[in-house]
Amino acid sequence: MATATATAAKVNVRPLDDRLVVKPLEAEDKTKSGIFLPESAKEKPMMGKVLAAGPGKLSDKGVRAAMSVKKGDTVVYGKYSGTEVELEGEKVIIVRESELLGVVEK
Repeated sequence: MATATATAAKVNVRPLDDRLVVKPLEAEDKTKSGIFLPESAKEKPMMGKVLAAGPGKLSDKGVRAAMSVKKGDTVVYGKYSGTEVELEGEKVIIVRESELLGVVEK
């Protein structure tokens, strides 16, 4: 079983096929000009860190396509992509690789 480690807690999950477990990055607490934002005014995060990746999509011929992202990558996804779940106290998103918009290069 693939093990994904988030900040302090461990999230044990093995994503299937081309799915990824993504930990959303925290929304900004204040604007660039220094104004603190209340919780209700924060934007929904659209970036996150990949905690676990599945083996890849299985084709009709039984061949797995290689995943283009891996554990530890920071990715950008659509605002309403994936499924939000809570695993052992951690809020994560399970998203298909095709729903990703990009990988943040360091």
